[in-house]
Amino acid sequence: MSELRIVPVDGEAMLQEWRYVHNVIVPPAAMDLGEVRERSGRYRLRNAYAGDVLVGCSTVRPPEGEEAVATVIARVLPEHRGRGYGKELYEDGLAHARVLGARAIETCVLAVNEEGLRFAAARGFAEIDRYVLDGETDQWVDLRLEPST
Repeated sequence: MSELRIVPVDGEAMLQEWRYVHNVIVPPAAMDLGEVRERSGRYRLRNAYAGDVLVGCSTVRPPEGEEAVATVIARVLPEHRGRGYGKELYEDGLAHARVLGARAIETCVLAVNEEGLRFAAARGFAEIDRYVLDGETDQWVDLRLEPST
């Protein structure tokens, strides 16, 4: 493992940091601080630091529906990619989703984020849907990782 520290988002400063990473990685879905606060009440948000430097964040949405599908999203700032941070963030989120009882894992990536799509595919995710949200122009890709048997 690297020197990466993955910690729960706690307090305004950490909410702002999570928001910063999220908005850099997915600008079409940029959030204000109020939206991040609301999201933190529903999902597990974590920030990742190399030493004291913010390098990424993650979101775990708890399992839903009969299939118990959880969503795990790992985001790493472009200048910090290629060092294994995304893998660590993803594995941390995946472990948490499984503790929550997830039987299937999904993630969501902007279609233009080729690095993100390659990252997901390298971890066994397969595309299940492509769509454009109402009133928007950006295409999103939903991917699913089925549990190995």
